Amino acid sequence: MALFPKRREAEIQPDAPPPPPAADGAQNPNTGEARVDVNGIDIGFGFTKAVQGRETIIFKSILGEAAEIQYSEALLDEAEKDEFLHLEFDGASHFVGELAERQSNVRFFTLDQEQFVSRFARPLAMTALGRLASSHLPINLVTGLPIGHYRRHKDDFSRMLTGKHAVTMIGRDGSRAEKSININKVMVVPQPFGSLFDTMLTDEGKLKDKRFLQDKIGVIDVGFRTCDYTVSDKMRYSERGSRTTESGIARGFNIIAGKLREKSGVNVELYRLYQAVEKGSIKIRGQEFDLKSLTEQVFKQLATTIANEVDRLWADDWDMDAMIITGGGGKVLESFLKPQLTGEVLSAPEPDGDPRFRNVRGYGKYGRYKWGTATGGA
Repeated sequence: MALFPKRREAEIQPDAPPPPPAADGAQNPNTGEARVDVNGIDIGFGFTKAVQGRETIIFKSILGEAAEIQYSEALLDEAEKDEFLHLEFDGASHFVGELAERQSNVRFFTLDQEQFVSRFARPLAMTALGRLASSHLPINLVTGLPIGHYRRHKDDFSRMLTGKHAVTMIGRDGSRAEKSININKVMVVPQPFGSLFDTMLTDEGKLKDKRFLQDKIGVIDVGFRTCDYTVSDKMRYSERGSRTTESGIARGFNIIAGKLREKSGVNVELYRLYQAVEKGSIKIRGQEFDLKSLTEQVFKQLATTIANEVDRLWADDWDMDAMIITGGGGKVLESFLKPQLTGEVLSAPEPDGDPRFRNVRGYGKYGRYKWGTATGGA
């Protein structure tokens, strides 16, 4: 699969200026076509992320039963503002993300791929697009799937997202914003290629450095449930060097949750460990448990597992030019993983940015490469 066909190479020179954006609802002056927004969306087991231009949204991939909240304001103005995600879609009312975690009596969270695609992907996608998308503009959408699930689910993924979707976003004050989300085209790519696109393309979808057209680049994408490995050999997908394993960050979280259950008798949900692991401690029924040494031990072990998988999978790819470590889990494990890898590891294009956005930023950039910045191209 060639990601950048030769017939388009002349169109992706770094110094080629992007076409001027058209005003909302207007035609693009270069093509005469009606404007189409280009979005990237990454529907992950841990977090759902979406970008449209410079706008972004991220929330935990949790659905909850909606409930009537008698008082929805923070008690003090200084309190951190949470993302209030209340969605009505397909005849059901959902709390989503941290709102579901905090307010729903019945919450839904899964690490099962079949269930995730059939029950979770659409409402999570519509929540993100309901916040970012303009109701009057059609959308061209780029998204990704783990390598191991790509062939099985890519057509279903594209089919269920394409078309018109009626959603209602309900505000903290009870206000209702009805939207008709019209998804014109959906392109599904192998998930870790998003980080490759983010590294090699500008925000306008232009090529930054021609080395990527000639080099062999390996991508290690550590997600929540899965770890994806893929190889781009002169911008062609390598089946031999691509695989999905279960070595996502959830494997480490499961060990931590098991130790906490032994010590406290409480079964801590995996999605409630994010802040505790980052902080280095968790309080359960008044007792504080230190997590620093356990977390370091678990993450070192997981990084070694991933490094061993790299050695086995890429044994024949001794001519690898460089590697990319990506994903939210990749950022957490990078200090443990990088010393165990042999070869150049490319830095993130935005070293201080949120690593969870690398794939989805790349999806948006690739969408602008394929379709332009604001038109309904082929």
